[in-house]
Amino acid sequence: MTENPADLPIPEAAARLRDGSLTSVALTEAHLDRIVERDGAYHAFLHVAAERALAAAARADEAFERGEDRGALHGIPVAVKDLFDTADMPTTYGSDVYVRQIPAEDAEVVRRLRLGGAVLIGKLETYEFAMVGPVFDRSFPPAANPWDVRRFTGGSSSGSAAAVAGGLLRTSVASDTGGSVRSPAAYCGAVGFKPTCGRIPMRGVFPLSPSMDHVGFVSASVAEAAITFDAVADPPGRDGNPAAACLGRPLTGLRIGYAREWFAGDPETLPALLEAVDGAASLLSLLGARIEEVTLPAAADFEAVGAVIIHAEAFEAHRRQLAEAGDRYSRKVFQNIVSGLCLTPEDLSRARQAAARLRNRIDRTAFADFDAILTATTLTPAIPFADFTGDAARWTPMRTIAFNVTGHPALSVPCGFAGGLPLGLQLAARAGGEATLCQIGHAYEEASDFAASKPPRLWSNSGV
Repeated sequence: MTENPADLPIPEAAARLRDGSLTSVALTEAHLDRIVERDGAYHAFLHVAAERALAAAARADEAFERGEDRGALHGIPVAVKDLFDTADMPTTYGSDVYVRQIPAEDAEVVRRLRLGGAVLIGKLETYEFAMVGPVFDRSFPPAANPWDVRRFTGGSSSGSAAAVAGGLLRTSVASDTGGSVRSPAAYCGAVGFKPTCGRIPMRGVFPLSPSMDHVGFVSASVAEAAITFDAVADPPGRDGNPAAACLGRPLTGLRIGYAREWFAGDPETLPALLEAVDGAASLLSLLGARIEEVTLPAAADFEAVGAVIIHAEAFEAHRRQLAEAGDRYSRKVFQNIVSGLCLTPEDLSRARQAAARLRNRIDRTAFADFDAILTATTLTPAIPFADFTGDAARWTPMRTIAFNVTGHPALSVPCGFAGGLPLGLQLAARAGGEATLCQIGHAYEEASDFAASKPPRLWSNSGV
């Protein structure tokens, strides 16, 4: 079978672009063809900018011919979550309220992608205003899980995970406020990477909860997540290196705290998930890391604090718009945002103070002794769309929001399967420790074969 350029990992595609054996136009055409072929089943894209993408690819090729090299994503097709402003294509924030909007300028991350020569191929599905989902009372359907299109993708970066897991893209830029990058990555068998709070500017990204919002990435591998991060991040953090520079380094001497009690005793934890993360801890030990169990503040404490902050800040972000266009919100999103009306400024102040205390406790009790923390991402595989019917929002069991409350970087990597559906482990590091995080995640990924597994063929030219 002839190799499809859309399946080339970014480092290999980049090498071929530079030696002239592949053009960005041909690579972009392969991705566009893949979208036409499969996205009728996945609903990952809200907008595909085919003509603009091909024009950008042609400019990338011309730059290579002139001897210009703008960086690791030069000539590489990427897409961004539809929470990010784009000046040349629609930006709806996943809502009917903004269905005709084209912003005046790009989000800062989009500007950096273009400056680095990336080919912006379109906008990816998101939960409405990144709040809750999936919902079914808006103009476009929710993204479906490529492993089983009857199941959700998880998290508001739903289209990002569906696109990467379904082979439409190798990498995407998204956002994460309570796990919206890491949970869909875990449910869809992709890599989800949330850097340290503030490492990447949020300008031009519609806010859900400014205290907890992060730019993040869903990618086909840890290496590709690291490359994408390096292309748009501010200067290196406390590791002192770009994240991609630490890929391939041995784990010898690194200490990893295993937060097993965070999920092992939870009644919602699937036994296969516990077995998979235990296996990952053993494998990391064999790779040279020193693994010890660590006790963290209760996961419920982080969840309670995070819920107050998100709902209070989301209501403030939407207060005026709710009064003007509340009838155009989907029902569940409206209900969840309005719940913030019950919270006082004092409630929010106390929650932020509690968040600071939790962050300090993590720094003192975990990152004083360990280079990283290992735990679960989600406690179960993806659940069926049918479980989200009815008026009440359905919350799925995860262990992600803690690192939005604290702002530490976190990474989700595939670690196994249950009933044919992917499972994910989560790694977290000190603030600014993205390079160490990618070093560990990449070593685990290379030593296991879960990230190389692909979904079954559940698509057709006409969708399903």
